[in-house]
Amino acid sequence: MPPFSQRKHDRVLLALTLLMLASLYAWPLLTWAPNRLLTGHALPWSRLANGWHPLLWLPGMLLLPAWALRPRRLVWLATALAAAALLAGLCGLAGAVAAEEAARTPFGRTSFGAAFWSMALLCWLTAAHCLTRLFPRHSSRSIAHLLLWAPLGLLLASGRMDELSVLKEYANRQDVFDDALWRHVQILLATLLPAIATGWPLGLLAFRRPALRQALFAVLNIIQTIPSIALFGLLIAPLAWLAQTSPWLARAGVGGIGMAPAVIALALYALLPIVRSMVAGLEQVPAAVVEAAAGMGLSQRQILLRVELPLALPVVLAGIRITAVQTVGMASVAALIGAGGFGAIMFQGLAGSALDLVLLGVIPVVALAVVLDALFSFFESLLEIRP
Repeated sequence: MPPFSQRKHDRVLLALTLLMLASLYAWPLLTWAPNRLLTGHALPWSRLANGWHPLLWLPGMLLLPAWALRPRRLVWLATALAAAALLAGLCGLAGAVAAEEAARTPFGRTSFGAAFWSMALLCWLTAAHCLTRLFPRHSSRSIAHLLLWAPLGLLLASGRMDELSVLKEYANRQDVFDDALWRHVQILLATLLPAIATGWPLGLLAFRRPALRQALFAVLNIIQTIPSIALFGLLIAPLAWLAQTSPWLARAGVGGIGMAPAVIALALYALLPIVRSMVAGLEQVPAAVVEAAAGMGLSQRQILLRVELPLALPVVLAGIRITAVQTVGMASVAALIGAGGFGAIMFQGLAGSALDLVLLGVIPVVALAVVLDALFSFFESLLEIRP
């Protein structure tokens, strides 16, 4: 065995572990407040370390030496499982402490502290780092991620975390949350479908005519530089005028505020990644393959549909993935012009200085973006390994 100083250590795991320790030292894991509006204070560590709670730190103790072990599949698997167990344990601990505090003070609110959010992110990065080494294919890695974080979903479904402040906000506003989820999905679909229907032909046109490409990308780049709030504002006046002069547009929901200007602005933002991915995908198709298809007597249209587009599809899907994730985030800002969605919950929480209400809007946006990114990446990986 080589000396300790000559072994290959996992510096990524070392950095993640040190950040976990620093987070627990610098920030509170949980906070408690008398009600939803007052600022909370950190719960003492003594409150978190009684009873069976110390057993939850066992996965963390397993993570500490992982960076110094010889890199092997068994070590990566154990480290990923320990990271997932640590995060599930932290969630279970938070739910148990919240239930204890609710029994003492029914109107009190127990919330996640900064250390919890930092630990959650670091645990996820640790597990992702190990799973990347274990499973080179993204499709297998996605399934492993789903299995690894399944206990968190079971913990949520069991009701053991219901006394946490953010889940109390959800229980009080479940109907509003469901409406916001549906509206957010509506905005996403209403943005992607016309953006794809417009972006793919524009991308094909830019690929076929390089002289047009530079001017097209210049216009799309200018649109990207306009702040979203400014673009929403620029659309209010013309859409309001159209609704006033054409009553049928008003009956269809088009107006200066609401979903229409939000969808138009987001679709304009979505054009650049979709058009660029179409051009990039077609450019990476080998010229020899196109020449062979032409030599077999295929027409230009047949070459496009049977050769170029299937080979360009993984890159094209990557552009749609970027657009979908971007739209999910930017749709939150559209709540400022009455589009609804999770942004409305966020801004309502900000107006009332209710942090947990803000989180009720932020968390599903992040989760939706992560799920969409994982789904598109999964389909991309399937296309890449297709024989």
